[in-house]
Amino acid sequence: MAASELIQDDDDVRLHVEANVTTTSPPTPPHPLRVANGNPTRPASTPSPPADAVDGQSEHQRSKLSNVLKQNQLIRSLSSGLRRHCDYVKITVQEERANRLPKEWWKTAVAFLYALFNLVFTTVVITVIHERVPDKSVSPPLPDKFFDYVDRVPWAFTVTEVNGLILVGLWFIQWIFLKHKAIVGRRCFFLIGTLYMYRCVTMYITTLPVPGKHMVCAPKLYNDSTGKIWRILRLISGGGLSLTGTHLMCGDFLYSGHTVMLTLSYLFIQEYSPGWMWWYRWFCWLLSASGVVCILIAHDHYSIDVVIGYFVTTRTFWWYHTMANTHALRRAPNNFLSRTWWNPIFNFLERNVQTTVPIVFSWPVALPSSCRQTYRMVEGGRDE
Repeated sequence: MAASELIQDDDDVRLHVEANVTTTSPPTPPHPLRVANGNPTRPASTPSPPADAVDGQSEHQRSKLSNVLKQNQLIRSLSSGLRRHCDYVKITVQEERANRLPKEWWKTAVAFLYALFNLVFTTVVITVIHERVPDKSVSPPLPDKFFDYVDRVPWAFTVTEVNGLILVGLWFIQWIFLKHKAIVGRRCFFLIGTLYMYRCVTMYITTLPVPGKHMVCAPKLYNDSTGKIWRILRLISGGGLSLTGTHLMCGDFLYSGHTVMLTLSYLFIQEYSPGWMWWYRWFCWLLSASGVVCILIAHDHYSIDVVIGYFVTTRTFWWYHTMANTHALRRAPNNFLSRTWWNPIFNFLERNVQTTVPIVFSWPVALPSSCRQTYRMVEGGRDE
């Protein structure tokens, strides 16, 4: 700022110097006047100032001119130095932000394949553990405190799946309109894949009996490998939903996959929506909370299934975003969050993301120029 002020003063100084030089130049003597008889008239002589006054004034002008020239030379040297090192002065904010939030769609594709693999692997594990679920007549449902106080409502599980479909649909639409959808997308895919991988482990190591005698389980196939493959494909085609009539297997209780999707969808909606959309957040929270409660009211999962599903989903989401949004933690020596097994995957996905992802919406396709100005008026953003 000081250099720019000095450069600006350079022009003022130059103008002042030129004015002094002009005023100190001796005036040109006028031509002698001629009269009718041809003899020129002699101009009237003006009294000359004293010699000491003239010398003092000239000395003052010379000293003033010398100081001005010295200042001018200093300013010119500073200006030339700044021009030589202009790379250290110019800052382009837009390019810096763009470099700090690279899209890297290929990493998003890797995260999507990771999530897809774990979702398909979940259907395989469900098919395997279905064969070892104990019969209801041999192993009755385990005692559950919630079931002791709340009777079963048959249509409650339908409400759960409808709420889940609405939340997933809302989040997908919101994600499509996000400007930084590549970064947010790979975060979502990674968390989905990780949570369902955890679910495969808990389902496989501990097989719980059915939580209610109302549940109808498909017959066991034992060594029929072809039949198991067809069951896997059928479960995948129906999205693992009871609404589609494709989920007739039992054993996938600990922990609840419906709780995972209801909770995770709301967390992403809440995290990547602007503050002025509070009504939208509250609506999604009601859908998520009522869907989770209806799982218990339908008696399709034990209470421990829902509690563990909620706990694992929220903690994994918060751990990941704490590390993603707090860049000082990534290389801190005492950061215990970096001891998670998925920290190398996190570093791979988030290595080039150097700032908090702002909430900025943009059209997924290019808009006509007449519509862009109108859209900017309703575009939301997060204060960084």
